[in-house]
Amino acid sequence: MPPATSAEVLKSLARADLAALGFPGAPWVVPALPKEPGLEDVLIVGGGQSGLMSAAALIWDGLGKVAVLDAAPRGAEGPWTTFARMAELRTPKTAFGIEFNVPNLSVQAFIEARDGAGAWESFARVPREDWKAYLDWYAHVFGLDIESNAQVLDVGPDPVGVRVTVSQGGKTTERRARAVVLATGYEGAGAWRAPAFVSEALPPERYDHTNSALDPARLKGRRIGVLGHGASAFDNAIFALEQGAASAEVCFRRAKLPRVNPHRALENAGLMANFPDLADLTKWRIGRYFRGNDQPPPIRAFETAMALPGFSLRPATPWLAVRETATGVRVTTSQGELEYDHLLLATGMIADLSLRPELATLKDRVLLWSDRFQAPEGEEDARLDAMPYLDAHYAFQPRAAEDAWVSRVFAFNSSSFVSHGPHSTAVSGHRHCLPRLVRGIGRRLLLDREAEILPALLAFRSPDLPVDDDFETRLRVEARAAAE
Repeated sequence: MPPATSAEVLKSLARADLAALGFPGAPWVVPALPKEPGLEDVLIVGGGQSGLMSAAALIWDGLGKVAVLDAAPRGAEGPWTTFARMAELRTPKTAFGIEFNVPNLSVQAFIEARDGAGAWESFARVPREDWKAYLDWYAHVFGLDIESNAQVLDVGPDPVGVRVTVSQGGKTTERRARAVVLATGYEGAGAWRAPAFVSEALPPERYDHTNSALDPARLKGRRIGVLGHGASAFDNAIFALEQGAASAEVCFRRAKLPRVNPHRALENAGLMANFPDLADLTKWRIGRYFRGNDQPPPIRAFETAMALPGFSLRPATPWLAVRETATGVRVTTSQGELEYDHLLLATGMIADLSLRPELATLKDRVLLWSDRFQAPEGEEDARLDAMPYLDAHYAFQPRAAEDAWVSRVFAFNSSSFVSHGPHSTAVSGHRHCLPRLVRGIGRRLLLDREAEILPALLAFRSPDLPVDDDFETRLRVEARAAAE
């Protein structure tokens, strides 16, 4: 059987499994407010892995009107075909939870159906391109139609929910929903930015952030300086050398590369499912620990890079200043001066809600950790202070009572780093953490129609027994016979 047909057959099997388990759930929200046409139950911003699983889970729970928007063109959702340059995911292949414990919906079943029974055992971790292919298949299984090229410009109040301003196809429209999920990934709490000491000193053609599109012409034949030591630094150094760079040198502040991945310590059901119930001080200290203890590069990326001609490491070499010269870029470090032709900056994200265009209205109305928590002396952290103080279900919390609408916006993205842990919206966290999000949305929408519950109950007419005249006659005859 051809691989494509096998994937189609698996889709049918997965849909049969879902139907047997009650998917989709019976709608229970739409009848509550028939006077509101065009109002979505939930609008999800982001069509990547978190957005897809959120949509599937909400529909399974009976929220019949769920829309998914994504700013990227169709097929380019998430980072997998743009700035993600790793050969494989770093998540252990046994740690996935996007399949709702339905074997025929799993990435293993998909790869084996497409490539053969031994394909899954042939790799230690899921290849990046296979993961993207699986996500596209997953969306088809659930019938999720992502609205592509839809840039969200703002999220604001609406008389019965949330108003979302969307630019799509050259037109700006207003979308309305009872709740909004921001499934906008790692950059959802800020933006990828070059450090100021670089962006203020060099013309933009001299550097790139590693989480951006790279022009191979900027790399070929060049001496590349890479700042950072994590997965992105190694992945992009490999990419540069594969594009013909003369050399790629990875510089970082630490004396040696970290060996231990602290995320693995949190990847258990107890912590993932219950992290929001920890004391604020515990959450804060976990957040600070992760700020100071990075993940090592993935073993495959490390081994690949170390084997490539032209690759080198410079530990204990923080960059202090940069300047353009007639022959390239001069980098001042604590170990002296270095010279490159082009810089790649694996410097992560700036956490700042004001950098997110969709949060223009919301950013000043939500509680931050600085509003609710005072760190002990010596444990202050301005970056953690700037993170939103989310409730137990990923919802923003209002600073003022008149902005209660912000609690209808759920941040299932990196904004949850402190409130829900650094793992919660990653692939390994979905199985345990997504149910909290779904319960929170269901709770919000149920409370919206609380006043209608009792009248609906009193008006309920759905007999379990037949009520035709012949049946009533038989009952009376049988009752008389029994009495005689």
